[in-house]
Amino acid sequence: MTTNEEIIVLDILFQEQALLDKEIMEHHQVEYSETTNKRILALLVELGEFANETRCFKFWSFKGPSPKDVILEEYVDGLHFFLSLGIPLGVERLSHRFRKDGKDLTEQILLTYDRVLDLLENYEVKTYALAFSSFLNILPHLGYKVDDVFAAYEKKRKINEKRQEANY
Repeated sequence: MTTNEEIIVLDILFQEQALLDKEIMEHHQVEYSETTNKRILALLVELGEFANETRCFKFWSFKGPSPKDVILEEYVDGLHFFLSLGIPLGVERLSHRFRKDGKDLTEQILLTYDRVLDLLENYEVKTYALAFSSFLNILPHLGYKVDDVFAAYEKKRKINEKRQEANY
């Protein structure tokens, strides 16, 4: 379980994401600068899909959240876009100590949305770091271990690579 004492080091994921991004950009003949807003929108969409799987905001329903592996897969979809957004800003190394910014999962997700919208208005390292920090601080609300996140990221990265090979 992620705790306030646990630290995640994302350096290797930035390297892996840069390789995947390079393959995607060459395949689709685009550059980072052309796709910033599209990647921010994709991140917001993925964050919404993640929230939907947690069902944390559905006060009107007794149905519980999706299975933990489904929720984690949606979370790492967002992680892919966060990593991708950091690369053109020169972010190659990042470590983060977890904390709960929001009092519950709903509040944490809303804080992340707010900070991603700030990133849309001011795409620079400082706003990126604040938004990414809020996103990473979702994890303590869910009880995943850092190793779970890395394994899920790797699994999804391999799927994304195969999709590119298949002209997804």
